[in-house]
Amino acid sequence: MKKFIAVIAAVFLAACTSNLNTNSYQTSAAGKVNSVQEGVIINVRQVRIATENGGVGTLAGGIAGGVLGSTVGGSSVANTLGAVGGAVLGGALGSKAQEGLSAQTGYEYIVKLDSGKAVTLTQGADTIFTVGQPVYVLDADYGDRARIIPR
Repeated sequence: MKKFIAVIAAVFLAACTSNLNTNSYQTSAAGKVNSVQEGVIINVRQVRIATENGGVGTLAGGIAGGVLGSTVGGSSVANTLGAVGGAVLGGALGSKAQEGLSAQTGYEYIVKLDSGKAVTLTQGADTIFTVGQPVYVLDADYGDRARIIPR
């Protein structure tokens, strides 16, 4: 039972990892128009991108901790206290586990647009740009995330 709970929790946490690939789109983004601006990369730095306070990790950890904690003690009071304590501790650990499992390497780019304005954009590490490289900045006008692609 303990192994089953651990496997289910790991599957839920792995599912929380966002796809930051520049070539990946949500189905809701298909057919939507984005503005495009031309620019040049003027700065690049590697960053860590992690899920903020994910609820799935907290929930999965809380459930697993509650189930495991309920086996503590020999009386119904001890079982209840163990379940509550296990749920609280499991929730905290699940939240931290989700943050760690969902963390990805990404890059923050500063792009000098042809208009003269500079903008920043952080995205995944599937396509890495270099300083001086000409790019297109796709603005997220209609709800999809913005991205930088090669020009």
